[in-house]
Amino acid sequence: MPKRELPTKLCPACGRPFAWRKKWAKVWDQVRYCSERCRRAKGAR
Repeated sequence: MPKRELPTKLCPACGRPFAWRKKWAKVWDQVRYCSERCRRAKGAR
């Protein structure tokens, strides 16, 4: 599948879009943040 056709979500911490990754294949419904940095900073903003 081409990269432009991968599903995307918006990160609630930084507001940037991020795309599906193979390592998230089984847990894509549970992924909320684009990175560990955003996940850790979720309460700071």
